[in-house]
Amino acid sequence: MTVGQWLDIWAAEYLNHVRPRTVEAYHCQIRNHIRPALGAVKLDALTTPAIQSFYNSMSQPSGDKPGLSAKSIKNVHGILHKALQQAVTVGYLRFNPADACTLPRVEHKELRPLDEADTARFIEAVKGHRYETLFLVTLFTGMREGEVLGLTWDCVDFRRGTVTVNKQLQKTTTGGNIYTLVPTKNGRGRVIAPAPFVMSLLQAQRRRQMEWQLWTGPVWEDSGLVFTDEVGSHLCHHTVYQNYKRVVASIGLPDARFHDLRHSFAVASIRAGDDIKTVQGNLGHATASFTLDVYGHVTDQMKQASAARMEAYIKDIANL
Repeated sequence: MTVGQWLDIWAAEYLNHVRPRTVEAYHCQIRNHIRPALGAVKLDALTTPAIQSFYNSMSQPSGDKPGLSAKSIKNVHGILHKALQQAVTVGYLRFNPADACTLPRVEHKELRPLDEADTARFIEAVKGHRYETLFLVTLFTGMREGEVLGLTWDCVDFRRGTVTVNKQLQKTTTGGNIYTLVPTKNGRGRVIAPAPFVMSLLQAQRRRQMEWQLWTGPVWEDSGLVFTDEVGSHLCHHTVYQNYKRVVASIGLPDARFHDLRHSFAVASIRAGDDIKTVQGNLGHATASFTLDVYGHVTDQMKQASAARMEAYIKDIANL
């Protein structure tokens, strides 16, 4: 049996409990990376050095394609390791040859949230923009791009002033310009209570959509999405991102990423006094420790600022 044949068996018989979105991602990684490199190797002849060489090669550029990131290589390893571990469990292998492999270190990207001055300029720059409401809702809720694009009206409760975030709009990996609604990144929904300003933006968006529906009549696509084009169809990530990049470039922030809006919300929340558990819940992180790991530098800065204020207070008292 070859590695490729075992991967087919593993995918067909041992992934029934895995979410469809994850299974699709597994198939994509197997098809694009694992099978071309290792698929023809005999399963019982697969060695740790062979797998290590495979991982090392993925980090190297090939032609005009850059090498994969450390995180991407780690994802590929996770799939291959699970498949080989199952082969050990059922008796096809005596041990898992992927156990001893060394993976490249995943380095966290530097956070670049908008500060107060940047935020003020951004708000001014998006006034009248076709995606003004989408950008501001993202900035002041911390939703991921896929989550805000996949937000549906049945998840917006104007009476209670809450928004349920339980899915995201994602482009399928099967090819073509096909989008689908899938669960959130960690598979868990969350309920957030945005500022009244955000809820008023959503109310205005609802009225705007109703006007579009009246204008278009039978052409209107009743997708149920909060953010659509003028005929009710979903928005494309790439189009939204390109519009965002033009806006931030116009205010002198050409390197700003769409995801930085989420970071900006988190940092602003912490500095406004929200506790880490609240920030974790609003962002949809699995644990508060993860939130602290990502944004701990902000709390450290706040502690230093607090110490400086206390020092000034002590000196002021001592001089009395």
